[in-house]
Amino acid sequence: MKPLFQLTLLAATLVSPLAQAVADTTVYVPLGSAGEVLVIDADRDTVVGTIADLPDVHGLASAADGDYLVAGQYAGVTTGEAPVPTAPEGMSKAEHEAHHAKPAAPPSAPAEALSFVSVIRADDGSIVRRIEVPGAVHHTAVTPDGRHAVATHPNQGGISVIDLSAFRALTTVETGPSANYAVFGPDGGRVYVSNAGNNTVSEIDTRHWVVRRNFETGASPEHMVLSPDGATLYVNNVDDGTVSEISLRQGTAVRTFEIGGALHGIDVSQDGRTLFVSGREENKLVAIELASGKMRSAPLAPSPYHLAVIDGTGKLYVSSAEEPKLWVVDQESLRVLSEIPIRGEGHQMVVVQQ
Repeated sequence: MKPLFQLTLLAATLVSPLAQAVADTTVYVPLGSAGEVLVIDADRDTVVGTIADLPDVHGLASAADGDYLVAGQYAGVTTGEAPVPTAPEGMSKAEHEAHHAKPAAPPSAPAEALSFVSVIRADDGSIVRRIEVPGAVHHTAVTPDGRHAVATHPNQGGISVIDLSAFRALTTVETGPSANYAVFGPDGGRVYVSNAGNNTVSEIDTRHWVVRRNFETGASPEHMVLSPDGATLYVNNVDDGTVSEISLRQGTAVRTFEIGGALHGIDVSQDGRTLFVSGREENKLVAIELASGKMRSAPLAPSPYHLAVIDGTGKLYVSSAEEPKLWVVDQESLRVLSEIPIRGEGHQMVVVQQ
């Protein structure tokens, strides 16, 4: 694999060694309150390691090759509180402290205004850099080419843009109240951000980092997924139990799927034919056949939460919001094949295939 981006390794704080053998399919699961990311060999549904020292980690993303992960912390910290990685071999303490010196906060900055995004080497779990951002991070996304990442800030109503070649926050973009989830288009030229507070999704031009359009959705849009061809955006509307199907060419919702109850996770099959949705409130997993709009469902309790399609395996991983486990589910029958015990609650999963 070629490197995701050029970097100088600033730390090698590997807390929990990962397996030496690389699985064909690896799933990374941020565990929120446990403060770590679980590493799973999805070919065998076996835990092979953990990446520690990631407080309150909810958001997790990667570019296509999966060499590096970008994790966000869903809690604010006091200015200057974000930890600094250990100095690499050959660098003096003075040089390291100077390298990580933080500029003075502007007088108007609130005392608890910061959080941070961590850039992690996927092969050994070392934290390469922690980047301060203005506010708690819910979810993250990375451009397909690995040059930029975005972090959503629900309390600030927008996103931070992170330059991954320079390891710095580049700019912020206001989108709308309770900015929740972000998805990049296939070429990275657009990123879509759900605004749960005003029932819209913002389309951002990533060349200029400005909002170009806003799409109306149902009540409280949160998690989203793009169709494999990048033409259609599917949005979970948590408060009215629906999914909006938005045509990006037309700029409007062309269908609405009535599922019922509060929703959460959403993903699409590798062939783009089936949409999977977790019905958290009604304890069910739903599959929508997109050509016909027909739905099938199966009970899944308690409280199915985040979910991820594991391409090439015929499986889904679904976390529970109430119990420390992942369900391994067959995509066709929606039958639970097995369970994987975890610590904490599973959030934004990343699937990487070698």
